[in-house]
Amino acid sequence: MRRWIKFGLWIFLFADFTAVLFFGSSHAPVAAQQPTGSIPTVTGTASGPTVTVSNPEQINVRSGPSSVDYDAIGILLPDETVPALGKSSEGDWIEIAYPGVPGGVGWVYSPLVRLSPGFLSIVEPPPTPTPRTTPTIDPTLEAAFEVPLTPTRLPTFTPPPALLIPTFTSGVTTRSGVPFGLVIVGLAIIGIFGAVISYLRGR
Repeated sequence: MRRWIKFGLWIFLFADFTAVLFFGSSHAPVAAQQPTGSIPTVTGTASGPTVTVSNPEQINVRSGPSSVDYDAIGILLPDETVPALGKSSEGDWIEIAYPGVPGGVGWVYSPLVRLSPGFLSIVEPPPTPTPRTTPTIDPTLEAAFEVPLTPTRLPTFTPPPALLIPTFTSGVTTRSGVPFGLVIVGLAIIGIFGAVISYLRGR
């Protein structure tokens, strides 16, 4: 009886070993095995038109085609290339694919980028954002800083008195109409005659 048990055990072990040797090795994966067929690879090259930053410095990516009405939502580095999706009606702004922002798109100023050949359709700009807060002024606070202006009366102009020009009259008056010079000459002649007469009497 023991002989048959040992014999059966040896047969079982031999069969198990044979099965592992012939069948187990054919299904075991080989770690060094490499596929021989061609595997398609995925590249990041866009299929349509692209824009490349030609500006020597980074440029802003905005939420719409305007630097005044739309906020900056990101940047592009020099020589960075991104897919172009459309353009504004004037052609001065280009819509690009910009993942990570709402909608996944942004706008760049066309003079700062270089556009590859291809067709770009005109895209309607998004609505302009509304201001977050509307500034209001408290009337009470405004009145506290108002400086009251006291009206001052301007000085009245009083005209100066009339200018009186003095007039001078000659102090020498004559009772007759004889000229004053002639009177002087006559008195001189009389004096000369008196002097001559006095001189002759003295001799």
